[in-house]
Amino acid sequence: MARIRQSVLASAVALATVALVAPPASAATTTIRKGSATADPYAGNVRASLLGNATVSTSLGGGSCNRSTMTGSVNSDGTGMTITQAAFTNDPGPACPGDTGSVTVTTQNLPWSGGGVVYDAAHTGGRDAVVTIANFRVRAVASILGGITCYYGGNLVANGYNPDNPNRPVTSVAQAQVGVNNATVARQSGGSFLCPSTATVTATYTLQGETAPGTFNQTLYVTGS
Repeated sequence: MARIRQSVLASAVALATVALVAPPASAATTTIRKGSATADPYAGNVRASLLGNATVSTSLGGGSCNRSTMTGSVNSDGTGMTITQAAFTNDPGPACPGDTGSVTVTTQNLPWSGGGVVYDAAHTGGRDAVVTIANFRVRAVASILGGITCYYGGNLVANGYNPDNPNRPVTSVAQAQVGVNNATVARQSGGSFLCPSTATVTATYTLQGETAPGTFNQTLYVTGS
């Protein structure tokens, strides 16, 4: 039973990490800008793309997923972040591997609304902002025993980094980054009793704006004014 629970959770939570309760400061002090601290404000569509692997750890083991993209929108003051599309797969896949078997994950209850970006004037832990993606929910079906279903979701807080911040998780990529570091996700109702109740997640995403419909190559920068 422990191995079944481990496999179900491994990819379910790794994928749920794209979920990013409340920010530590007023959103009124935040401005998202087009690539520098002095550039024009940016409001509109955004895309988050996974860098490397999303990993999950529990008392029963862990797993990973290497493909994830989310698309949504945000206001220039950091409010109103909404995720309208999200995908979580693996290459090879599309199912994501756990310590045993594999898991197929689909999103639930889109759009995920109520999130935001808040500038952190104290630069806590070297970050520039707090990023929240609220009200996410995913369904995971494990390949073991003909299919064991789990649901995970809720709100997570992640660290935001500007493209020139030397503390950003992947320094070889000069884009705004969102880092989830050992964040906790919770089991939601509707799944099997075999599903573990919590797990910790680590992952990094780039966050870019739109320069033309469907073209996401706008570098973003978060400031406090």
